[in-house]
Amino acid sequence: MSFLVRPRPDDPRLSVTVGGIDQEGKRVETAVVAERPLTLFLNAREIVTMMTIGDHPDLLAVGYLLNQNMLRPDDEIAAIEYDDEIATVVVRTKRQTDFEEKLKKKIQTSGCAQGTVFGDLMEDFDKVKLSTQARIKTSWLYDLTKQINTEPSLYLKAGAIHGCVLCSENRPLIYMEDVGRHNAVDKIAGYMFRNGIAADDKIFYTTGRLTSEMVIKAAQMQIPFLVSRSGLTQMGYQIAEKVGITMIGRAAGGKHYLLFTGKHRFRKRVAPTMVA
Repeated sequence: MSFLVRPRPDDPRLSVTVGGIDQEGKRVETAVVAERPLTLFLNAREIVTMMTIGDHPDLLAVGYLLNQNMLRPDDEIAAIEYDDEIATVVVRTKRQTDFEEKLKKKIQTSGCAQGTVFGDLMEDFDKVKLSTQARIKTSWLYDLTKQINTEPSLYLKAGAIHGCVLCSENRPLIYMEDVGRHNAVDKIAGYMFRNGIAADDKIFYTTGRLTSEMVIKAAQMQIPFLVSRSGLTQMGYQIAEKVGITMIGRAAGGKHYLLFTGKHRFRKRVAPTMVA
């Protein structure tokens, strides 16, 4: 099964070429990732201005609102209006939302490019019910890391960008990149919402570190598996343990990993016993 969404490193809007001087004093032309503002409105209210590479603005907007609890899973979106000229996206819903109260509880997090969460998200954690039947295998980790690491991407072309991938067993499905890892997460959440993709057996892979914000977003999306080729923070670990996410870090190259939480869902491939 091929990617439903994959990176677009050849899109001319997503990177530009600039000149630099290398260690030998020679001029070198190199690709760098584009970064542009996107202002999000929910109905008539301005919510936030995000720095993003500019692809999938509709998915980013919907995913952001979902992961901030400004949209509920049962909300109906009446329209999404994007104006490239003024870098604005407007999400219109059929019912009135309670975003004013959400904005009062906004706090800054450790995410790049002004990532935010809201104070009441932690209060809702007791309502999060992750699948207890879902399982993950080491062989899937090996397959996923190989496919993701070799897929043409902006990271391979220009660096300075985060990648997040929604996976099913050993198949990567939705691969999003952005200057902030939380933006990449939100674009995946928006795609899942708009396309009715279930989360209860999915694996979420990220190139970035596993912070509290990343764990919160995975929990909000009801995804039981969180995998990173990087490390984690103390609060990320504590929240993952509290909510019951299976969290795996340092999964680079497919041969090494560290299983931190949610061991009950993990299935390790065991080598056959040698018989004399």
